[in-house]
Amino acid sequence: MIKKNILYIHGFNSSPLSDKAQQTKQYFHQNFPEIDFHCPQLVTDPKQVITQLEQLIERLTEQRTSSINNGEQDEYQQQWYLIGSSLGGYFSTYLSQKYNLFAVLINPAVKPYELLADYIGEQVNPYTKEVYQIESKHMADLIMLEQQKIEKNNYLVMVQTGDEVLDYQQAVEKYKNCQLIIQEGGDHSFIDYHTLLPDIALFFNFCH
Repeated sequence: MIKKNILYIHGFNSSPLSDKAQQTKQYFHQNFPEIDFHCPQLVTDPKQVITQLEQLIERLTEQRTSSINNGEQDEYQQQWYLIGSSLGGYFSTYLSQKYNLFAVLINPAVKPYELLADYIGEQVNPYTKEVYQIESKHMADLIMLEQQKIEKNNYLVMVQTGDEVLDYQQAVEKYKNCQLIIQEGGDHSFIDYHTLLPDIALFFNFCH
């Protein structure tokens, strides 16, 4: 038996309450109720984010495999699929490379350590109201997570050319050997994202 899980990784200063996260959760709950959807509120330290996400994947996999092995069935496999927005796309790439997972990246950050260097200091998450600090050491931590070569074609990358935060061409170049959806106009939030949710399900090879 294969149990499928979606892990949605939100972006910088975002939340599971963001529009894209909620739209994704609703779509898969309505159309693929057998698939478990996970979207944790990320901590603010990049190294701790990776630890948080790795522990989620590994803990649930171990717990569920163990419970099934001791119960009804001997064979049970957890399969994870990643969806990452902006900085979440950067983290998704790291996890995809480590665990060999399929990942959908939405206006992904390619060099977040360059962008976030301008945000060093106090920040407030508009969703959670958490006050926290971005420090220079976080830029070094992000650099350590960078995946230089994308050799596995595990990615569907969705970008809009009107992204006012990130240079979409960086993502097109980095993931040039992967499946790309390039839409003219739009913005960093990825306008009309919900219309591409069936494409995401198709990329993951989900079927009824």
